[in-house]
Amino acid sequence: MKDPNPCRVIGVLDDGVASLSPTALAYLRSADVVIGGARTLALLGGEFKSGAARHDLTGKLKEVPEWVRAARADHLSCVVLATGDPLCHGIAPYLAQHLCVQALDILPNLSTLQLACARIGLPWQDARIVSVHARDAGEWMRGSAPSHGLYALAQAARQHARLLVLTSPDNSPDRIARLLLAEGLGEDFHMAVAENLLQPEERVLAELSPQEAAEMRFAELNVVLLWRVTPAPRPVRFGLADSEFVQRQPEKGLITKQEVRAVSLARLQLRADSVVWDIGAGSGSVGLEAARLCQQGHVYAIEKNEADHAIAGQNHAAFGVSNYSLFHGKAPEGLDAWPDPDAVFVGGSGGELSTLIEGVMRRLRPNGALVMNFVTLENLATATAALQALEGEGVSWDVLQLQAARSKPILHMHRMAAENPVWIVCARRDAAALKTEAADA
Repeated sequence: MKDPNPCRVIGVLDDGVASLSPTALAYLRSADVVIGGARTLALLGGEFKSGAARHDLTGKLKEVPEWVRAARADHLSCVVLATGDPLCHGIAPYLAQHLCVQALDILPNLSTLQLACARIGLPWQDARIVSVHARDAGEWMRGSAPSHGLYALAQAARQHARLLVLTSPDNSPDRIARLLLAEGLGEDFHMAVAENLLQPEERVLAELSPQEAAEMRFAELNVVLLWRVTPAPRPVRFGLADSEFVQRQPEKGLITKQEVRAVSLARLQLRADSVVWDIGAGSGSVGLEAARLCQQGHVYAIEKNEADHAIAGQNHAAFGVSNYSLFHGKAPEGLDAWPDPDAVFVGGSGGELSTLIEGVMRRLRPNGALVMNFVTLENLATATAALQALEGEGVSWDVLQLQAARSKPILHMHRMAAENPVWIVCARRDAAALKTEAADA
């Protein structure tokens, strides 16, 4: 049933009254309560009826639902002014969540992104829309965590050929250009920046290289369009050859070999959005393959050896992933700052194995997996003893011994050369046990 007195959510553009339909303008002129940002209220202030209450929502988003509720409770007509389409990274979904859909009547306008695409003739039906209208987290650095305001854009640039970007004063076009350069994508994309759309000082820079844009300054009101100009890579996601990774020279080492890596990744039971820990990253082979498999998730890797940390960094730079953070340190130090994992791989422990296992199993999310690789009997014994001590807390575990042999040439024939045996220890914590433990606490 239609609400007799809905809150009207009206999309507005920067040409003010000219952007409004006769219906939207009539609602605005008859409203008893008008809510909007400072700039929008100033733009349309001459259209409010005498005595209409005004609420500036700038920095007060959480108060808007209460303002709407109060107006409707007093049987007052209420209008919320939004930029462009209120349902495209706008206020309408937030209001629907805190009020209800039936309490709203949404009158959309053109999105500024549509206008920008029209200015340069860029089709947008298959483009990915990304908002970086977030708090200032500073310049993008390779390996930045998901909390960074540009993280979603870095991820989207790896997966989409066209991007439409809603910017902010801090996350500006030049900063976006520097992100592309930091991620090695500077030659892969062109940019367009549309400034002050529908205003006298409108300017559209239709084709910029990231190198050019990184050194420029832009008007505060703008949107950014990005489109790929080189074919998108189609990397192998699983089962890469050992030779694909930079390794320690002259003697290769600290890489989880292809066969062991494949089984270990399978036992981690990864999902598209898994949070993964890679402890004792070595060359980074397991964590980097996991990052390719978990495109919507994130991998946190730590390596204590300075030279191996540098090698893992080289592999990260070559792998074309933006969901991987590499740290130099000795676990378990620093793990407290990481989010709880869905999957943990341990390739090295630095002598803290029992403590590490106990800490990981406490942090592991329900039905998460811990997978560890060992080549010595001593570490295997330490790990299984630590897991046995946790069996009463709902921990289950098993051990797989894996020994592969690879063919090698001998004269005009081939022989099989055995690789070192590896023990793969897998542990899980039952979700039901975690619920029981939480209830007891």
